[in-house]
Order: sequence, then structure tokens, then C-alpha cells
Amino acid sequence: MSVVGIDLGFQSCYVAVARAGGIETVANEYSDRSTPSCIAFGPKNRSIGAAAKSQVISNAKNTVQGFKRFHGRAFSDPFVQAEKDNLAYELVQLPTGSAGIKVMYMEEERNFTIEQVTGMLLTKLKETAENALKKPVVDCVVSVPCFYTDAERRSVMDATQIAGLNCLRLINETTSVALAYGIYKQDLPALEEKPRNVVFVDMGHSSYQVSVCAFNKGKLKVLATAFDTTLGGRKFDEMLVNYFCEEFGKKYKLDIKSKIRPLLRLFQECEKLKKLMSANASDLPMNIECFMNDIDVSGTMNRGKFLEMCDGLLARVEPPLRSVLEQAKLKKEDIYAVEIVGGTTRIPAVKERISKFFGKEVSTTLNADEAVARGCALQCAILSPAFKVREFSITDLVPYPISLRWNSPAEEGLSNCEVFPKNHAAPFSKVLSFFRREPFTLEAYYTSPKELPYPDPAIAQFLVQKVMPQTDGSSSKVKVKVRVNIHGIFSVSSASLVEVHKSDENEEPMETDQHAKEEEKMQVDQEEQQKNEEQQQAQADSKAESEEMETSQAGSKDKKMDQPPQAKKAKVKTSTVDLPIENQLLWQIGKDMLNLFIENEGKMIMQDKLEKERNDAKNAVEEYVYDMRDKLCGLYEKFVSEDDRNSFTLKLEDTENWLYEDGEDQPKQVYIDKLTELQSLGQPIQARFQESEERPKAFEDLGKQIQQYMKVIHAFKAKDEQYDHLDAADMVKVEKSVSEAMEWMNNKLNLQNKRSLTLDPVIKTKDIQAKTKELTGICNPIVTKPKPKAEIPKEEQNPAEQNGPVEGQGDANTGSQPAEQGTNTTAPTATEKKLPEMDID
Repeated sequence: MSVVGIDLGFQSCYVAVARAGGIETVANEYSDRSTPSCIAFGPKNRSIGAAAKSQVISNAKNTVQGFKRFHGRAFSDPFVQAEKDNLAYELVQLPTGSAGIKVMYMEEERNFTIEQVTGMLLTKLKETAENALKKPVVDCVVSVPCFYTDAERRSVMDATQIAGLNCLRLINETTSVALAYGIYKQDLPALEEKPRNVVFVDMGHSSYQVSVCAFNKGKLKVLATAFDTTLGGRKFDEMLVNYFCEEFGKKYKLDIKSKIRPLLRLFQECEKLKKLMSANASDLPMNIECFMNDIDVSGTMNRGKFLEMCDGLLARVEPPLRSVLEQAKLKKEDIYAVEIVGGTTRIPAVKERISKFFGKEVSTTLNADEAVARGCALQCAILSPAFKVREFSITDLVPYPISLRWNSPAEEGLSNCEVFPKNHAAPFSKVLSFFRREPFTLEAYYTSPKELPYPDPAIAQFLVQKVMPQTDGSSSKVKVKVRVNIHGIFSVSSASLVEVHKSDENEEPMETDQHAKEEEKMQVDQEEQQKNEEQQQAQADSKAESEEMETSQAGSKDKKMDQPPQAKKAKVKTSTVDLPIENQLLWQIGKDMLNLFIENEGKMIMQDKLEKERNDAKNAVEEYVYDMRDKLCGLYEKFVSEDDRNSFTLKLEDTENWLYEDGEDQPKQVYIDKLTELQSLGQPIQARFQESEERPKAFEDLGKQIQQYMKVIHAFKAKDEQYDHLDAADMVKVEKSVSEAMEWMNNKLNLQNKRSLTLDPVIKTKDIQAKTKELTGICNPIVTKPKPKAEIPKEEQNPAEQNGPVEGQGDANTGSQPAEQGTNTTAPTATEKKLPEMDID
């Protein structure tokens, strides 16, 4: 099971993985740990990440970036309308009403949903993780801003499915940072002690988020969050861009905002300048060559002037900080530390404002860029059975209050109830009770539309089906379970019909009550809130139902059985029947459409792969042309005749010209055939060079073997005791083989020395190596034959020896005994075994 954390940023993304050594942020194919959130569409394929970033200016209309902010939004959304004028690419309205992206891909106009585009980016990040882990990646945890609404979160979940990922959790960015901070702390207070409160400030490229978290040993609870959804590095860049647009307009009479390419170039240069000013307070130049209408432009900027321009932006730093403390009911003195992350917190003035507000130095112990991805990977490791991680529980919160609305016949209109107040713990479930005779609809919405960074407070509608009255015609009790899940997404997760069966049998009337108690162990039962309103509806329906409702209320308060007062002596038995729920979600992609998107993504991945293979084949031809042309006049010069070299060089030049003309855009097979054709001419030359490099070494090895065996032959003939055990006939065979090998070698050497290097060699290296192997195969078993070991006689064969000297007594006589005994000339006593070491004469 893979353990992968993905920080899906507005401007750039990071991928962290869990390995045996811990959590590691992995690099992409450019050895960069940051992958730009950028996708470029071309006539043959897509480029994603760094390859797409390089096309921002050259392929402006088909290179999309900053699309993360359009998740789950309608095209008519005022935010989308305000943003679309500043984009190089085109936003369009899709049939569903949501915002989509229009580009030219594969030489035709295509509309992609935001989910599809994010899915493409996630596919790239998945590939990066797979290259690092060397295994397929499916399970992951993905970060989202803490201010994301239900629709935005569902949109990101759909994108993960399109990319073929199983998202175990959508985690809020500030919560992820808090986890990365707290899990390694060994000195956190015990569970019964007062928690340690830490504020996390994350200001990135496009948004600003603050959260305050309470830490205890093995536990993290998010107390409150606050945010400014549009304050980020992008706003500071815009300040510089607007300043230079005005200055260059006056100085060079240029209308920069009328042309998208110079504007994009200016944005890139201003971002670099901003980063330089964070480290340098002096005047810094801004120079761009051939900026617009072939005019070179220049200007200057310093930190002081920049901060004056950004005064309004810097004033927006404090309100969210004040807001989290108010929401969490904490004072500045209660804060243990203030941790800052995100690229924009590197601006000294931002850091200073945060520090000044809390009256303490800000802490930068976390990696400003990678902390979110690391926290995601840690959460994934906690959820994964494959890794053993220190116990650490995380309680997040609901950022906006959520209410339910339904049609109430009693009030002849709509009734509503707030089910999750602001900052309520999440994930969390609650059970609500309704009294109904027929199916009904629950409408979920955000209670405070003014708090939303989003124009539509509606979340979804849930139709509870197959509701029927009781057998006596009274309203049925329907228990509805509402939930904010681990991803922060609201849903009506289940509904059940409580059927009441009356009986006069003498049985314990506690079944209903036990069922209620079981539910209360799992989740908070909020029947009472609902029943005050449901009571009015029940009264309008019938007096009996009203009495039953009141009893039911008393029952849930006093934990007594659920029965009407007029039947006090009757025993009550209940059972529950699950009811189907139909969800009508805003901007939710249907299953069929989602499957189509997954299929399309697979096709695009395949197309990218085919295009890469085609390009690789083309590059291989180009590389071969350059490589061979250099070597024909260098390394291979001696191994090719003048005529062959001239004709081959001409062929290479023709191929190079073809590559830049007709061969610019050919199928993969054409390049493969072209390379094969060139290799058929170049291969013999390369082979001759290779042979000349390897042949001397092969001859040398054969010569060494011959010398070695000749020494053994001489030693054998000189009666050297080392070889006196070898058979004379075998040694004749060795001598003959060595003699033949020497003659063969000398013959081949002479022939090869007379042969021109431009011709194929007389003898190949593999033949020499085969000869060496043949010689070794014949001679080695003979010359390495070990000396025969002395035979050990069996004791029973010579019973007289059993009464011989006791071990250790026969040392002085052992030299003379064997000759006298005749049959056993080498009797193996312990003393005899030591004789060779004692050098007895």
C-alpha cells in the first residue's frame, strides 16, 4: 500500500512519501521538489508541470494555471467573472452551468472541466510518486484550503478519481501543517494537563489561512480557523505589475495590458523582483529586453517603496489573527508559539506584522514550502496499515455553520434547524428524528452566507424515500443520520423507519430504548431540537400522534421506553427499516460522466506516451547523426576508408537536413527505420573500433594462460614434488594443447598485424576468448589435480593395533612402526597427524 501526501497548491505542488527512513519530499524528473500547477495543451500531446511552465508565454492561450480557484464554482459566479478577464486562457460555461476551460488540443477545440484539469495535474504527481517509490501508487491524502466549501471539496474528490487515486482523506492545509509540527514533539503536555496552544499561519500564492490548535500527547484539536481567501503572493505581484505598467506606459508609451504576452512576462519578472526584495533592502533594477514592440524597458524598485504600495494588503494580515483568538476564546498570552509557513510569509513586513500582533518572535521550524505535503504523508501513514506510526488523533472542525431546511405541513411552510454550528468538531455524525407519513426532502445549506467566499449557500438536497404511515394510520418515526465526513463533506448518510409493534406478552419493554442508547454511543442524538418543531406538525395531524410524540420526547430525555400513554400496560417492540436516500448535489459529476472522464484521461495518458516515444525515436536519429559525424573525424578515423567516410558523412548530412524539413513530424516507425539504415553503415566501423580496443586484452589473457601452463610443464619435467602426483600421459596432453594454442595465437597475431584497420579483422575478440576457454577447459583439470590423501584403515582390519600404544605414548616410535607392521603403513593416530607440522627428519 502506497503512503503518499500531495500538497495541491495554487501555484506549485509538492509530493511527500513515507519510506523506512521516514517522510521524504520527492523530486520530479527535473530534480525539483516543486512541480508547477500548470498544464499546456499542444497539437500532439499535453505538457504538465515544469514543461508546461516554459510554455506560459509561447503557448499562452493553451497553457492553464491558477485553475484551482475555480473548483466547484458556477460560470456566473462573480468571482469567476472577475478573474476571467485576467487570464490568458479562456473560461467557458459548461452545460451543467459550472466553469470550464476552452483550449486547442490535438488541433481541435476542447472544453475541459476544472476536475479534469486538476485530474491531469494529479496524474503527473502520481507519476512522480511512482518513480520515487518504484511501485504503483493508489492511496493518498490530498490537501485543500481550510475555507473550501462542500462543492469545492467534492470537486477535488472527483479530480482524484479521474487521476486513478484513492483519496483516503482531504485534509485542511493548516491541519496538515499542525500534524507535521505536533507528531514529532516529545514534550507535549499529558492528556489530563492544560493543552499547548499553537497558531499556524499559512500565506501562500493565492490565499491566507490561520488556525489555532490545542496539542496534548498524541492528540491535536483544531480550535478555530480564519482566512482571507484572496490575500497571497499574487496580490503583491499585482501591485508591482500595476506600478510598472503605469511607469512603462509613461516612459515608453506602451499599453502593456492590451497584450497578454508582455503582461505575462512582466508578471514573471515582478515575482522574481519581489523575492529579491525580501532579501535585499537596496534599490533593485528591473530590465526586460525586447519587452514590447522590440523596446527594451528598465526601471527600479526598493523595499521601502514597495511596502508603501502594499500598505492596504499588509493591513489585511491582522484581522484573521484577531478572529482566531476571539473564536477560540484565547488571549495572546495563551499562545505557546506562532508557526509560519507558505512562500509569502518570507516577506519581512508580513513576518513583522504577525510577530508584532502576538508580541513574540514567529517560529520557522517547519519547511515553509513542504510542511503541508509532509503533513499529508503523515496522515496517510496513520491511515495506512502498512506503516507503524505513533498514535496521534486529529480533530478538525466545520468552518461554516450548516443548517437543514424542510417542508413542515404543521407550520404550512419551511422549518429549519442548525445541525452543525461554526467550529463544530469534524468528522462528526448526528441523528435527527422526524414524524412523517410520506417521503420528504431535506435541504442542506450554509447558515451564514456572508461568511462564505462563495455566492451560493446551498449544499445539497436529500430526498428520503419510501416513508409510509404506521399500520394504524399515524405518522411514522424516521431517524435521519447527518454527517460531516473525514473530507469535511456534509451528507445525509442514512435514514431508517422505526416500526412500533404493540404486544400484550409479558416481555421486557427495553428494546427501543436499548437501540436508542446504542445510537447515542456512536453519535449525538439531536432529536430534541427537531421534536419541538415536529410536535406542532404531529398535533396538526392527530391528537394520538401528538401524545406519542410527547412520550417519545420524554422517552429520549429520561431514557425510558417509547410508547403512547393510552396503552401503558401494552408492551412495545420496535424494528428499523433502512430507507433509500436520493442525493441532489450541486455541481456533482454524475457516475457516467465521471467514468467518461476517467476513460478520456486514460486515452490522453496513452497519447502523451506515444508522443514521447515518437520524440524519443526522432531524438535518437538526431543524436546518432551528431555522434557519428564527430567520431568519423576522431575515434573512428583509422577504421574507415576515405571513400567510405565521405559517403557516410554525406548520408548523415542528408539525414540532418531531412530532420529539419520533411522529417520534422513523422510517425515513430519512420524514425526507427531511418536509424536502422544509418546503423547498418555505421555498425561495421564501430565494430572494427571496438575490436581494436578489446582484441589486445584478449590476446594478452590467452598469452598469460599459455605461460602459466608452460611453467607447470617445466616444473613437472624437473620432477618438482608439487606436481610429482600428476599423470605423465595427461601432461603430454597439456603440452600438446599449449603448443597448439601458442602456434594458433602467433599465426593470428601475424595475420592481424598485416591487415589494414579499415577492413574487418582476421580474428574477433570472441574467438580469442573461446580459444582461451578451450585451453583452460583441457589443462586446468589436469594441472590443478590435488595430491591423493593418505587412506585411513579401518580398525577392525588390524585388531593387533587396538592393543597398541595409548594415545600420546607412541610419539618416538611412530616413524619406525609402519615399516614393521607392513599392511598399515600410515596408521592415523593423533600424533601422526601432527608429524608434517613437526618436520621430523
